[in-house]
Amino acid sequence: MRTPPSLRLGLRAWFPGRTRVNARERLRAVGGAALGLLLAGLVCRALAGPDFSGNGWLIAPLGASAVLVFAVPASPLAQPWAVVGGNTVAALVGIACARWLPDPAWAGAIATALAIGLMFALRCLHPPGGAMALLAVLTHTTDFSFALFPALANSALLVLAGVAYNSLTGRRYPHMQTPPAAPPADAHFSTADVDAVLARYNQVLDISRDDLEVLIRDTEAESFRRRLGTLRCADIMSPDPVAVEFGTPLQEAWAMMQQRRIKALPVVDRSRRVVGILTQADFFRHIDLAHHEGLGARLRGFIRATASVVSNKPEVVGQIMTRQVRVSSDDRPALELVPLFSENGHRHIPIIDSELRLAGMITQSDFVRALYRAVRPES
Repeated sequence: MRTPPSLRLGLRAWFPGRTRVNARERLRAVGGAALGLLLAGLVCRALAGPDFSGNGWLIAPLGASAVLVFAVPASPLAQPWAVVGGNTVAALVGIACARWLPDPAWAGAIATALAIGLMFALRCLHPPGGAMALLAVLTHTTDFSFALFPALANSALLVLAGVAYNSLTGRRYPHMQTPPAAPPADAHFSTADVDAVLARYNQVLDISRDDLEVLIRDTEAESFRRRLGTLRCADIMSPDPVAVEFGTPLQEAWAMMQQRRIKALPVVDRSRRVVGILTQADFFRHIDLAHHEGLGARLRGFIRATASVVSNKPEVVGQIMTRQVRVSSDDRPALELVPLFSENGHRHIPIIDSELRLAGMITQSDFVRALYRAVRPES
């Protein structure tokens, strides 16, 4: 027999987790609840008039509704239709049960259960609605006008206050459910995946579906930034790369690239400061690629050193290298190289140290390898 999670966790399971909102948000909720209830109370007391008996112009479940409207305005349980529809429907059910069921214990239980069922069916599930149904039974309220005043009037006024106050304080209310947006091309999950998991979970969540998906995607992005954002170029570069100088013969440079199976060589001066880069494309730029026949022979002829003193073709690296080369410092965040690789077509980026000397080389393969390590599931 499996031990329930609450027993396995011990006393910790009985204590609530920390609320992750700052003091400003808490004060915003407190102020909103006070203003919303004050508006509902003053207006309904004025509407009731001096001849209205008792304090029935303001009902107790509205306090619970205020918690939802102002403290958790994004909750599906706090939306205008949930507040107005839930409280009104529950009041009608409670009145009916108070009229036709003589035993308050049976009437209260049945009224609350029926109110929950109707709120589910009408898509206006609102927790204070259960209290509203029970209140009608316990106060033996049998007049159906109670559902209109004060129940409906209180709820409508609270919602109007919630719309104004939440909007003025930077909270979207009503917080309408939006249709699922198409996920980014590089997303690791789809909207269908979210729907499938929610179907298996099969419980009411106090968060809208679209907010849940946004939170998951934002969490995924934050995790990616955390893993990759701390990486520096020095962490992913190939250190001490082979390099050539301006006067290195072409034949020697080509042989070096073939032996080491690399497609680019940084060109440095005697102080190992980068003055250019030599790629395979630089070699092929000087060969007629329009005709494929004899391509290998033409390449060998191009890189072969000329025996005579005078040559009509390039002989050394400096004559064909690319002089405008993008470099990056070894302490620069690796994430900043994304535009260079993805948009500017760079495949090899020399990395320099604090003294501007060649320290390493980052290729697209190095960068992809770092991305994979950043996004793969942690074991």
